[in-house]
Amino acid sequence: MPAPGSEQAPRRASWLAEASGAFGDLGVLIPFVTAYLSVLGMAPAGVLVPLGLASIAAGLWYRTPFPVQPMKLIGASVIVYAGSGVEMTPEVVVAAGLCTALIWLALGLTGLAGRLSALVPREAMLGVVMGLGFAFMLEGLRTMSAMPLASALTLALAMLLLSRPAIPTMLLLLFGGAAASLVAGRPAGLDASQWIPALSLPTLAWPQLSWRALELGLLLLALPQLPLTFGNALFAIVDENNRRFPDRPTSERTVALSTGLMNLASSALGGIPLCHGTGGMAAQMRFGARSGRAPLIFGATMLLVGVFFADAVTLLFALVPPAVLGAILFLAGLQLALGSREAGGEKAERFVVLATAGIAVWHAGLAVLFGVLAHHAARRGWLRL
Repeated sequence: MPAPGSEQAPRRASWLAEASGAFGDLGVLIPFVTAYLSVLGMAPAGVLVPLGLASIAAGLWYRTPFPVQPMKLIGASVIVYAGSGVEMTPEVVVAAGLCTALIWLALGLTGLAGRLSALVPREAMLGVVMGLGFAFMLEGLRTMSAMPLASALTLALAMLLLSRPAIPTMLLLLFGGAAASLVAGRPAGLDASQWIPALSLPTLAWPQLSWRALELGLLLLALPQLPLTFGNALFAIVDENNRRFPDRPTSERTVALSTGLMNLASSALGGIPLCHGTGGMAAQMRFGARSGRAPLIFGATMLLVGVFFADAVTLLFALVPPAVLGAILFLAGLQLALGSREAGGEKAERFVVLATAGIAVWHAGLAVLFGVLAHHAARRGWLRL
C-alpha cells in the first residue's frame, strides 16, 4: 500500500515513451549549455560527458525519471558576471563545481542538510532567482541588439512555439539558427570534417585550478546557489519522487550525497555544476517517462555526443547567430524569473522579494545576505512600509 498522501506509482512505459520523456527537459538544458559553450568557451566534451555519466548513474540508482540539470543560479550568475567584466573563466566554473561537491558531501555525511535549510527564508530565495532572471534577460537583449529585426522575429516565433509543449523550441532555435547561418553564406573557417565522428575525451581539470579561481567559484557562485538547491533540488525533488513513486523512495541524505558525488566527477573532468531539479522530473514525465530508463537514454545520448561529436557541437554553437543566442538567453531568464511567482501577498514580503531581486542583478551573494537580513527585520517590525 502507498504511504498516506502519496500517489500510486505510474505504470511502466514503453521504451519509445521513455525516450520521448528523456528529452522533455531540453528547454532548461539548452540555454545554459549554450551559454557555457558560446559565451564562456568551455569544452563540449568536458560539459557533456559528466552530464551523461551523472544521468546514467541517476537512472540506475533512483530507478525513476530523476533529472540531472545545470545549476540555474550558477549558470545565470556566470553569464551576468562575464557580461559586467568580472573575471569569469572555465576554471572558475570548475572551481565552483568542486566547492559545491565538497559542500554537499559534507552536508550529506553530517546530516546538516535538513537543519540548514531553515536559515534562508523563502522570500530571499525567490528574490535572488527573480533578479538573476532579469539579469539573464538583459544579457539576452544586449546580445540581440546586434540584429534587432531578426531578433524580434526570432523572439516572437519562439514565444509562439513555447505555447506548444510538444515542440522542442530551444532545439529548433539552435538548429534553425545554424541552418540560417549556412544559407546566408558559408562562414569563414567552416570545415566539413568537423561533422565526422572523432574521439574527444575530457581532461583532468583540477591541476589547473588557482586559488583565485577557487575564491571566485566559492564566493560568487557556489555559496549563493545553496539556498536554491536546498529548496528545488533537495527537499522538493525528494517529496516529488516519493509522492509519485512510493515504491521507489529516496531521502534528503541520499540526494545530498548524489549531488556532491556528481559535482565531484563533473569538476574533475572540466564540467559544470549539476543538480537534481524538480521541474526536470515533471518535464520528463509530461512527455512519457515513467522509470530510470529515461535518464539512462538521455545520459547515453549526452555521452555519445560528448565523446564522438564534440567538434560538431563546437561548430553548431559557432554558427548560432546573435539573434538566436540572445533569444535563448532572454527566454531562459524569463523562465528563471517566473520561478519567483510564489511570492507572498504581504507588502513586507513583496518588498523583500523585489529588493533582493534588484540586488541580485548586481551581486547574487550579497542579495542572499540582504534577503535574510531584510526578512528578519520585517518580521520584527523594523521595516515600516
